[in-house]
Amino acid sequence: MIDRATIDKIMDATNIVDVVGEFVTLRKAGVNYKGLCPFHDDKTPSFMVSPTKQICKCFACGEGGTAINFLMKHEQITYPEALRWLAKKYSIEIEEKELTPEEKQQQSDRESMFIVNEWAKDYFCRTLKEDPDGLAIGKQYFRSRGIRDDIIEKFQLGYALPQRDALALAAQRAGYKAEYLVKTGLCYERGNGGAEARGNENTPAAEGNLAPSQPRSPAAPSLIDRYAGRVIFPWLNVSGRVVAFGGRLLDSRTKGVQQKYVNSPDSEIYHKERELYGLFQAKRAIAKEDRVYMVEGYTDVIAMHQAGVENVVANSGTALSQHQIKLLRRFTPNITLLYDGDEAGIHAAMRGTDMLLSEGMNVMVLLLPDGDDPDSFARKHSTQELKDYIEKHQTDFIEFKTDTLLRGVDDPVKRSEGISSIVRSIAFIPESITRDSFITKCAHRLQIEEKVLVDTMNKYIARDKEDKAKERERNEAREQGQQSLQPPAEVGSEGAELRGGEQPLIMPIGLHSLDEQTREVERLLAQAIIRHGGKTIYENIETEDGGTMNLTVAQYISYDLGQDSLAFHDPRYNQILAEATAHSGEATFDSESYFLHHPDVGISSLATELAIDRHQLGRGFQVKEREDSLRQHVLHLVLDLRMDIVEKRLKEIKQQLRQVGSDMVRIQELLTEYKDTQELRDALARQLGNDLVR
Repeated sequence: MIDRATIDKIMDATNIVDVVGEFVTLRKAGVNYKGLCPFHDDKTPSFMVSPTKQICKCFACGEGGTAINFLMKHEQITYPEALRWLAKKYSIEIEEKELTPEEKQQQSDRESMFIVNEWAKDYFCRTLKEDPDGLAIGKQYFRSRGIRDDIIEKFQLGYALPQRDALALAAQRAGYKAEYLVKTGLCYERGNGGAEARGNENTPAAEGNLAPSQPRSPAAPSLIDRYAGRVIFPWLNVSGRVVAFGGRLLDSRTKGVQQKYVNSPDSEIYHKERELYGLFQAKRAIAKEDRVYMVEGYTDVIAMHQAGVENVVANSGTALSQHQIKLLRRFTPNITLLYDGDEAGIHAAMRGTDMLLSEGMNVMVLLLPDGDDPDSFARKHSTQELKDYIEKHQTDFIEFKTDTLLRGVDDPVKRSEGISSIVRSIAFIPESITRDSFITKCAHRLQIEEKVLVDTMNKYIARDKEDKAKERERNEAREQGQQSLQPPAEVGSEGAELRGGEQPLIMPIGLHSLDEQTREVERLLAQAIIRHGGKTIYENIETEDGGTMNLTVAQYISYDLGQDSLAFHDPRYNQILAEATAHSGEATFDSESYFLHHPDVGISSLATELAIDRHQLGRGFQVKEREDSLRQHVLHLVLDLRMDIVEKRLKEIKQQLRQVGSDMVRIQELLTEYKDTQELRDALARQLGNDLVR
């Protein structure tokens, strides 16, 4: 783990103009820089970079942040990887914190596995390009499939010699341990290889890895190459590190063989449900085109790249997982499933649709003509023909499921089942407006009354909500308990007169559903903390022991909310308030800089979002906030928040009075609480300078 001192050193050395300038052509625009946004198809420069605040922002698509945020989004890498990228650029030595022996061993094992995989990838590539067998067999196979040399290089394709111990011996001669050859799945031990082969579809039988002319001998090696005699497809993760391999038997050997492909088994660095083949090569094209094409196999991806369509990945024949969908969602919400038109292709498309919809993806489907897969179809058409065909023939999931489930179906029961399946898919869509649009389209297409479809959809939605409601309530209650802030005992506040007794009348914010007005007030308070959290707004306040103290923006908000055990609904706001309060006593504390460069990427991104609009203007045009106006702004926001919560409580009491029945004791309790809450509201209104109660 990178220690805080090293992170600070990296942040101090980083110049966002230099970083963004490596990917975007920038030109001076006043005190800032401007260029074409790399995150959408920008026609006129809308991407601004501020060297004074070390942040960037696209005013068209909204993307932006610090240099770290930019790298993570543009290169699709993690926070530590972005730090290492910057450290390398500025020649800063990374210092890791002291790890436990167990952590050290785990980290060492993972890194060793990556190193072994990288060596194996280079070994397979060299074999393909330099070894006589690689040239005569492996290279010839790729050429027979029409794959150009530049595409072979792009995907780092290779070849494994047919000798069953060729890689194992070469790796051990190069100094790599047998332990890591087994852990990565490049080899398996002869003693259990046969058992693995019979029980694991990802593990070939030892004999299946041998050329026909190579029978097993008594002197067979202890390590067996998993991919012997196969062409190799390396799997690169989103950062470009080799996590696994796929090996394919050559065409002449696939007759009567069930396993044409063998993939790496799961390991410390590879989990097949978390990776997508071709994502590293496709990620920039996906972001630029704002769409990803999902195909089934390695050669489908490669053929489409060769045809000029690069925003394509493969799930390699396995069912889509939530991890894979969330990974894609980082690049684009738009996906087209591009499969064969046979029964297997239809099944694959049907299988993934609902999960994609539930994750907020916009799903299109294209089944290719009979006899074609993406590989063969791409090889027969030019780039423009391929793009035109996809654009013309892809359909949304409604049309796809309608054609698949209802075409030629007259049986009322089967037709009802098909329609229910379509409506069930619509119910998975999280956005209500999108759901309504699809329901309208479905009703029109199927000639069914829209109300019937809506009622059916709502039943599905209600059922899902019921299943999740109790768990969500438990999580919120637990989260609220962790978020409550304790007020400092020695500080007084102008808001003290508003509390109306020892027992708090205002329930914690997090236990209520919030309206948009309350959420906006919370957002503005968080914005004030980020921009001004360390600034003093009260000086020389007397304390109970006769001394004096100052209060910063963060300290005042923390104390005032803490008086009634209030906390923000958004846990990020609570974290921001707690950290700003803790650091407010430091003379050098700059809250905006602190949160913009926060090690938690979520906090850093939020800080950028809340700070960015002020930096649209040049430095000379920014309005400086006076201490008295800042104090009034913060006080007003805190009172606004209290007023919103009190009014919501009044509505809740009224609702309870209507439902309480004839229980006079409970009615009297509610009336007393209502009267006290009204008095509190009136006091708040006076504080806000408004005698007209809202």
